[in-house]
Amino acid sequence: MKARIVDIATYLPGHTRTSAEVEELIEGFRAPRGLIERLTGIAARHVAADDQQASDLAAEAARRLDHDVDLLVFASASQDMVEPATAHIVAAKLGLSCPVFDVKNACNSLLNGVQVAEALIRMGTHRRVLVCTGEVPSRAIRWQVSDREQFVDSFAGYTLSDAGAAVLVAADRRRGIFYRDFSAQSTAWAIGTLPGGGSAHPRDPEYSYFRGDGRRLKEAFEKVGPDLFLNALKRTGLTWDDFAVVAVHQVALPYLRFLADTLGIPEDRLVVTLPRHGNCASATLPLQLQLGGWAPGDRVAMLGLGGGISMGVMLAEM
Repeated sequence: MKARIVDIATYLPGHTRTSAEVEELIEGFRAPRGLIERLTGIAARHVAADDQQASDLAAEAARRLDHDVDLLVFASASQDMVEPATAHIVAAKLGLSCPVFDVKNACNSLLNGVQVAEALIRMGTHRRVLVCTGEVPSRAIRWQVSDREQFVDSFAGYTLSDAGAAVLVAADRRRGIFYRDFSAQSTAWAIGTLPGGGSAHPRDPEYSYFRGDGRRLKEAFEKVGPDLFLNALKRTGLTWDDFAVVAVHQVALPYLRFLADTLGIPEDRLVVTLPRHGNCASATLPLQLQLGGWAPGDRVAMLGLGGGISMGVMLAEM
């Protein structure tokens, strides 16, 4: 028995914020006009309404799919609260009574959620699994910065976008996910963090902002190297031309171009979402698949990069 990605849906909040507007909202340090878009290629990003939670974005996406499922997995970097699992809140909003749990691994959360769903389906434990995410990183952006150093430390937050996504994974005898591989370099966990809300910093508002060093993060991924992704081709005997869509997690256009060049991914296999949608965290890969031009029976590749740091690759016949 295989596990096939049957359907994909995304939800993008209607309100958007341009990079120019982001720069206007930052107080305490005035960045050169146009810096954010020039460095990242991001022109706009989505912003959830004040009364929307991560569970709302996930539920909005999931409502567009078939709800006949026997498991719901909420797989996201964001969460409504520390307890209970946000999956319970999503299930309640969808009127579901199946088992639920959360999976969390930064921007690779959704990809790991699909990994778990596939394993459970292949084991025969479940047959139809709804994997969903709701990302609301706009709540963790630092708008009041004291100096250039703090601006740089907060810069990654200015690229982030709110989004929801849902993926239906179901048992299939003929086709489905046929390759998956994951790795981690956990010694680099401190490069990008949202420290507040856990046992380390339970209540200090100062730790409620996303912080990270984009250059060190890029260097960490480069140190790990591209073997995880290239080995997927070697072990399956395929090339990127054999895939209708190669979905790659996207944080900045210069790094996307660097990664595509390093891996030899043809430009016409990429779905570039950054300029209009920003970095949608774990919703990035399903967004690209939904926007990509694939048909049933086509192969797709998903290449994940996440803070921590972690990398993942999944190949599937749709």
